[in-house]
Amino acid sequence: MAWASNQTLISHFVLLGLFSRSPLHLFLFSIIMVMFLVALSGNGLMILLILTDSRLQSPMYFFLSWLSLMDLMLISTIVPRMAADFLMGRGSISFTGCGLQILFFLTLLGDECFLLAFMAYDRYVAISNPLRYSVVMSRRVCWLMVAGSWLFGLVDGLIQAVFTLRFPYCGSQEIDHFFCEVPAVLKLACADTSLYETMIYVCCVLMLLLPFSVISASYLRILVTVLHMRSAEGRQKAFATCSSHMMVVSLFYGAAMITYMRPQAYHSSKQDKVVSAFYTMITPMLNPLIYSLRNKEVTGALRKLLGKCPCGGGALG
Repeated sequence: MAWASNQTLISHFVLLGLFSRSPLHLFLFSIIMVMFLVALSGNGLMILLILTDSRLQSPMYFFLSWLSLMDLMLISTIVPRMAADFLMGRGSISFTGCGLQILFFLTLLGDECFLLAFMAYDRYVAISNPLRYSVVMSRRVCWLMVAGSWLFGLVDGLIQAVFTLRFPYCGSQEIDHFFCEVPAVLKLACADTSLYETMIYVCCVLMLLLPFSVISASYLRILVTVLHMRSAEGRQKAFATCSSHMMVVSLFYGAAMITYMRPQAYHSSKQDKVVSAFYTMITPMLNPLIYSLRNKEVTGALRKLLGKCPCGGGALG
């Protein structure tokens, strides 16, 4: 291994984290932990409502329950580890631990990319072709879409995790990030990564631009259909549902594209951390809030659930 003849290969990495020990960063860390708890409770509650309320059994809510599960897993892959490192004053992570974090993170990221595209297609069929909706979006088709999302995400996660850790790493052990994200890890490789970066770019075209194209086409068709609706109430309901989805899509895809579709030379550690926080912490927290606050069926199911609780019965009765 000539490339390592004068250098010592490292056996683990050190994550520098998102915060220092300054009072401002302690305050920001507290906000992150509040966001984490809101994301856990919000997504957990969304899953509970969809599983228990008979009014929330349409394909849209089926996909939404899976989106909430993915968000729960995504934020749990990143934040607990980051919080433990910050509180204990350490950031050491083994090669295996780093590889597993890359695998889980990219699998869930890929899952969500395709699931959001399928959710957009679901809304397109529901609004543009309501008479055939139950046939086109059958239970079997919905399960196949979810399974396909997981499969594509897992393949992408495996490929990137395996290839990233195949490079030799020597010299600095410090990853200037709060988790093992591929662009940050590759900066420490003591070998030419240009070919692999090109492969990552191609993967991102498939995992980000392809689903985003489906979403854009679906919502363009939806917009045309909605503008031709005679019912003002129908237009309002369609716009409310679709605008909620587009808020999620804009945050999620925008941040992911900035991170994974820019050349390595244009990456700034400080900027990468902020952008990564959007789709690892902010989006998982906002998803249940956006969907529940702007959806009468979800808020109705929540009132119904609270009405069954002894603590809430008197207040709602």
